[in-house]
Amino acid sequence: MTRGVVLSVLSSVLFAVLYYYTTLLHPLDGAEIFAWRILLCLPAVAVLLARSRGWKEVAQVFRRLRHEWRLWLLLPLSSALIGAQLWLFVWAPLHQRAMDVSMGYFLLPLVMVLIGRVLYQEKLNRLQTAAVFVAALGVAHELMRTGTFSWVTALVMFGYPPYFIVRRKLRMGSLSTLWFDMMLMVPAALLILGGQDLGVIEQFRQRPALLGLVPVLGVISSAALIAYLTASRYLPLGLFGLLGYVEPVLLFWVALLFLSEEVPAAAWLTYVPIWMAVALVALDGMKGLRRRKRI
Repeated sequence: MTRGVVLSVLSSVLFAVLYYYTTLLHPLDGAEIFAWRILLCLPAVAVLLARSRGWKEVAQVFRRLRHEWRLWLLLPLSSALIGAQLWLFVWAPLHQRAMDVSMGYFLLPLVMVLIGRVLYQEKLNRLQTAAVFVAALGVAHELMRTGTFSWVTALVMFGYPPYFIVRRKLRMGSLSTLWFDMMLMVPAALLILGGQDLGVIEQFRQRPALLGLVPVLGVISSAALIAYLTASRYLPLGLFGLLGYVEPVLLFWVALLFLSEEVPAAAWLTYVPIWMAVALVALDGMKGLRRRKRI
């Protein structure tokens, strides 16, 4: 569980870096950045599979496809669900919707906790329960203030939980799951890059710096995704959902400080309770570490 907590926090930091990094890739648009992420992440995942001897599991999945018909449905569904999130993540900062994505990630842990309790009968301790309650106050205030939330927010909070449910049903390791997700998105990535207004070569001619910037995009993306998905395997769904509050806090500050998005004065009553919930989660994690050291 300690490894899962560390990986979850690390993935949040890397995703925050990636959030800003996409704005440095002009003249690429959101769809093109998404396509490059897919094409660059796939080789990185292949290398990690080789180092961890994970190709055996990939081969086992291909053998399972011969007699498990549901894999033919679940694998494309898993790829489509995560693909929508990968596209939205790089599209939002370029279209002044970074705050909407951040709000979606604030709401996502509450949805994950609810699913954990309903589907998997997971229980929360007192600090975790208090964190959910305090965060819910902030979310309720935001809904009362605005009356609704954007489609961007809805896609994040309702799009990720089905993905994690599908991943559990696949009964596959994090790396092999990520490999199939990425592999099934390659045709879409090639179609996007092949149909762009300017050719790939012309874009790199216009801005030679992309020759260095685009590969770094792949490195950051691969590291963040692998850490995130591996953490989801190590942690109970409820705790994994609560740790998800770290990422939106970081995304919020990236949007505010680096992407020049504004926060209405009344909205601070939404964010402060949620940050208090993050502090409670951190306190619970430290207490858990102390208990393990004693054991």
